[in-house]
Amino acid sequence: MSGRPGVRPALAAVLLAVVSGCGLTSGSPMVDDVEPGTIGRGKPLEGADLTVTSKEFTEQLILGAIMGIAFQAAGAEVVDRTGIQGSVGSREAVVKGEADAGWEYTGTGWITYLGNSRPIPDPREQWRAVRDADLKNGVTWLEPSELNNTYALAMNQANYERYRTRTLSEVAELSTTDPGAVTLCVEGEFANRADGLPGMQKAYGMSVPAGNITQMDSGIIYTQTAEGACTYGEVYTTDGRIKSMNLVVMEDDKKFFPNYNAAPTVNSRTLEEWPAIAEVLAPVTEKLDNNVAQTLNARVDVDGEDPHQVALDWMVAEGFVQEG
Repeated sequence: MSGRPGVRPALAAVLLAVVSGCGLTSGSPMVDDVEPGTIGRGKPLEGADLTVTSKEFTEQLILGAIMGIAFQAAGAEVVDRTGIQGSVGSREAVVKGEADAGWEYTGTGWITYLGNSRPIPDPREQWRAVRDADLKNGVTWLEPSELNNTYALAMNQANYERYRTRTLSEVAELSTTDPGAVTLCVEGEFANRADGLPGMQKAYGMSVPAGNITQMDSGIIYTQTAEGACTYGEVYTTDGRIKSMNLVVMEDDKKFFPNYNAAPTVNSRTLEEWPAIAEVLAPVTEKLDNNVAQTLNARVDVDGEDPHQVALDWMVAEGFVQEG
């Protein structure tokens, strides 16, 4: 896995998505038998034909299904074009009107799509900046969620009991007082990116010897961290394995890592025609946070369940929709 999944894709994947239009010409109807619960009452999207898109990783597949289920409950006919490889393919589908809506991340919008190099530390200001800048591209960003899929360091319970660090500042302090205690398992890209390990060490005044840093694949990092092979492992904050492996996530107390809050993005022409989209999605967005994401992602990545079924179960359990 290279960088945050679907957020900083390898160049080859980006080019493939752009050149082949992967996923943009295919799609199948969503046929969930759902009725309004707390959302969709009065079926304000009756008569709408809406296409939902997403990237290909677990969290995006779940979010895409959640959006489509919400639209169906509100009366729309929905085409499912989720699971497009990389970020650019699903993004371009919304820009071009080949899809009507999808969930996107504020940091991805600001850095990957809009070409900015410096993230904005305050999550609300980051969303507002992306929203304002992207209007010219015909994309409207609705209100963001608390779900923030960004980088973090995590440790297992045994190491937490031993070292008691809760923040990256405390990890930096430990690296000074007990240099041998801070060993890191990280991806190769994270080890070399300015917004990864080098930048984090600089921001926190952290000095970890090269011999204490082991580079490995993302999936292995979680198991190695859980087993204590390294004190700290690089993780993504909404990954289901954090909860299933009972890892302790360090707080980024200096707000170094970019904000990647998930928000619905809608083709602006579609939103003009069907403004009720915003009110249908707002209560769902408000409920999404890292704890919810970790739980839902774990049902897919750890328990092997189907992303669409996981989304439907959650929408029903929260009372957003009722099964017909």
